Amino acid sequence: MSQGSRRRTSRRQLKLLAAPWRGPFSALSAVILIGAIGYRLTEGWDWGDCLWMVLITISTIGYGEVETLSPAGRLVTVLIVVGGLIVVQLAIQRVLGLKDAGYFRRLQEFRIHRMLESLHDHVILCGYGRIGQEIAAQLQRDQIPLVVIETDPDRRDVAEANGLQLLQADATLDETLLDAGLERCQSLVAALPGDASNLYVILSARGLNPSCRLIARANSDEAATKLRLAGATVVVSPYVAGGRVMAASALRPLALNFMELLAGSDFEIEEFQLSRDPLDLMDIRGRSMAELELGRRSGALVLAIRDGSELIANPGGETQLAPGQLLIVLGSKPQLKRFQALLGEAVDSIETMAS
Repeated sequence: MSQGSRRRTSRRQLKLLAAPWRGPFSALSAVILIGAIGYRLTEGWDWGDCLWMVLITISTIGYGEVETLSPAGRLVTVLIVVGGLIVVQLAIQRVLGLKDAGYFRRLQEFRIHRMLESLHDHVILCGYGRIGQEIAAQLQRDQIPLVVIETDPDRRDVAEANGLQLLQADATLDETLLDAGLERCQSLVAALPGDASNLYVILSARGLNPSCRLIARANSDEAATKLRLAGATVVVSPYVAGGRVMAASALRPLALNFMELLAGSDFEIEEFQLSRDPLDLMDIRGRSMAELELGRRSGALVLAIRDGSELIANPGGETQLAPGQLLIVLGSKPQLKRFQALLGEAVDSIETMAS
């Protein structure tokens, strides 16, 4: 669906949402107008006094009469009171009927759709089960804009209680992914419980946005292979990941504790991919780490540099930067931003490493 088609659909939805209120507002406007005309004819007041008298009568504020009313004016007042009560009764009945018909749920969904139209660089999370909830909690801690797609009403209530923007729709549909802002998001996470559903989501997302970063959950090696063939950038098996964490706890507890501590802090590890074009590295090419003073000027720490198949751990001051290298850097968000600014055009892409 094109942007123009979505705008037309949004306008139609707005008209449908406004339609139930046309009757009560029209009736209220008619009472106000007819009442003002009645006072104008019976009392001869100017239009301002007429409208003021109608408003304080309908609202039962009771400021008092503008002037002493004639018998005809009192009759007009009685008719206004009766008409106002009828309009209020009709409005109450309409509100109750709309609530039973799910109107306010549709109104909330429309508000969310309008909000999503202006959202950029967010993450789309398909599925809010146990794994999805953990993913959402981590993204919330990092203050990453997030949109959750979920069909289960109970999980929907939990997501809304946690302050998440939610679409109650089928994530395997192209229209749902477009409504969630797939064309403008930074990544999509398929965390549905079924491999077939995740495969369908990845296929749809890759076709709609070939440049989007796609992360998928897989319950088996066969499913992981198919998800990669379908276009998933990263495939994660909860069972394999859990087994690796348990093994790391037994063999390398200090390293695991460090990563857990890192996940709960303001620090991150980011990968800075340097451009392969030598022209982009004119300011830094051939200069050593000591000459550039990246650590001192930014506060970030270069943990390692990958140059082709070679990994340089804890690079010294004599290490020189070259096109195509990958810099693995630890620091807070402000420090990493300063590090990026120092590299300038030499940076081709940046990825945040998962802890």
